[in-house]
Amino acid sequence: MKEKIISKASELFLKLGFKSVTMDDIAGEMCISKKTIYKYFCNKEVLIEESTSMVHKQVHEIMDTIVAKNYNAIHENFEIREMFRDMFKNNTDTSPIYQLKKHYPEIYQNILSYEIDQCTQCFKENIEKGIREGLYRPELDVDIYVKFYYTLIFHINENTVSESEAQKIELEALEYHTRAMATEAGVQELEKQLKRIIN
Repeated sequence: MKEKIISKASELFLKLGFKSVTMDDIAGEMCISKKTIYKYFCNKEVLIEESTSMVHKQVHEIMDTIVAKNYNAIHENFEIREMFRDMFKNNTDTSPIYQLKKHYPEIYQNILSYEIDQCTQCFKENIEKGIREGLYRPELDVDIYVKFYYTLIFHINENTVSESEAQKIELEALEYHTRAMATEAGVQELEKQLKRIIN
């Protein structure tokens, strides 16, 4: 039952926002009493922590699946971006990350420190792969470019209220990041990916 509550709560939080979903809403959606929820979670904050932790686990599992498909480095980044777009497409137009930062800053900070570690590793592996494939310039300082990119991405998500706006700016950031690193072959692959997602 605990897992079912976390799963339903995660779905509602992403769809309607962390602030607006109440314990009553979750109980109503699941046709259970609020008392049942409180049996497993002493308050809403604990449920939010468990839910965000589950969503992040799912996100990284999907990312691992995408990486395992062995696309080239640039294609891989676009596939990951599409996965995020699909995950958050049903929600209200308020970015879940922005809401979390605003209303539950402590939970947000905990996620952020964990997420930066995970993303640093992911971005680093992608850049090293792109260099091996001849899509990114070999003389790049990988650690600096990793910092550039996650600073861009986290800044966008923390400070953009609208989810659709955040996704639009993220696509621009991905193009900006890729062009900064790309060889001639990399630019051609980038143009191909941009064409693919626009059509």
